[in-house]
Amino acid sequence: MKIIQMLVGQMAVFAYVVGCEKTGEALVIDPAGDEDEILAEVAKHGLSLKKIANTHAHADHTCGNFRLKQQTGATVIIHEDDARLMTGARAVQFSQMLGCTPTPPADQMVQDGDVITVGEEVKLKVIHTPGHSPGCMCLYTPGNLFTGDTLFVGGVGRTDLPGGSWSQMLASIENRILTLPEDTIVWPGHHYGHAPRSTVKQEKETNSFLH
Repeated sequence: MKIIQMLVGQMAVFAYVVGCEKTGEALVIDPAGDEDEILAEVAKHGLSLKKIANTHAHADHTCGNFRLKQQTGATVIIHEDDARLMTGARAVQFSQMLGCTPTPPADQMVQDGDVITVGEEVKLKVIHTPGHSPGCMCLYTPGNLFTGDTLFVGGVGRTDLPGGSWSQMLASIENRILTLPEDTIVWPGHHYGHAPRSTVKQEKETNSFLH
């Protein structure tokens, strides 16, 4: 399995290309703009984009969906609790503010425990982590966790937006993330920390928001 981390868009968002090296099929997590760069990176590694997974509905993470789906036919995936938020008036306004075409509706809605597969190697388990938004989710494969806006390197997602909840956020992190193997790599949704990635152990020990 190949993981490519890309800093894209206007808000220091990390997008991820996750590819199956056996079949050449790939998905992208949170395409936040710079779609041409994402597609170039996909092509550079000999991959074919099949799916788009959004960790949550906010437009700074979904604003690349339209063009990527238009150019590749990729399936758009989101947690069912964020599906309506994804195409609501607030999301449309935010997309337009960013100069992007609003995302199309999701083609597939997932729930906690579902597995998103691409090719033979990529199997990402959905871990529902509400707090930043009702349908926030992390995507887990042994050794790697894509945390979206739930957990950052040394930080956590904001909870002052509609549907946000600080108590839910802390419960999600403590019960769904910090219980994973400590050597699991944390791949965050934004480059807000001192490094582009971390581990469960490091966040458990040093993240001041969790103590």
